Amino acid sequence: MRSPNGPVLLAALLFATVACSNKRASEAGGPVARPSLEAPTGAMLAYEHSVEVALPADGIAPRLAELQAACTSGAHGRCQVLDVGQQGGDHPRGDLTVRIEPRGVEPMIALAADGGELGARRTHAEDLATVVQDNARLLERLKREHAQLEDFQQRDDLDVAGMIALSAQMAEVEARLQQAEQEAAGHALRIETQKLSFALHPPAGTSGRNEIAGALRDFGATLALGTAWTIRSAAFLIPLGLLAAALVGAWKWWRRRRAPGQG
Repeated sequence: MRSPNGPVLLAALLFATVACSNKRASEAGGPVARPSLEAPTGAMLAYEHSVEVALPADGIAPRLAELQAACTSGAHGRCQVLDVGQQGGDHPRGDLTVRIEPRGVEPMIALAADGGELGARRTHAEDLATVVQDNARLLERLKREHAQLEDFQQRDDLDVAGMIALSAQMAEVEARLQQAEQEAAGHALRIETQKLSFALHPPAGTSGRNEIAGALRDFGATLALGTAWTIRSAAFLIPLGLLAAALVGAWKWWRRRRAPGQG
């Protein structure tokens, strides 16, 4: 006898299969996850991001100015412009590197890609835990040495030579201490902020059109240059041609002079 639940079970199985397939397709075609920008708690990571954005050629300079203004105004948190460059002509390009708080990375990228196409994006993190800890130990040791030297300075039994030697040692320790403090500040800045580099350029298809337009624009200059080169080549070859003709004529004349004597 045939079970009445057979068709129902078959329909349920088909529905589950289709739903699972649609879910996998949706996950495969979804947007690529953004790289993590926040360092884990307690980690000492220095993040660096590089982003390429394709924009119309006439929009590169204004967008570069917008990004600089957004950084210097602090619109998305503490930000400092590290490097900026711009190139015009047939191959326009804009480059900008900033150091910004983590919360400002995504808004700055969104501003750069507004009206354009976000291309390659790369995120790199450098672990500074070891160098930070080593520098902290060095700072602690130098501070102890500096305190000991200050105690020695308070002694009344130091002669002139001892005072001179102590002053030289104090100066050396203070210089090393200042350098270590600067390195600690640099490490803290790299951990608390993130380096963000932009490369703005026209879409790939415009480069070929720019080459054709440039060739047409330079047609007259290229023609003039080729004509001038041809004239110079002819002027250089004419004396050689005359010399060759004279040598051939002399050789023929010499052959004719020798012919009767040989007969």
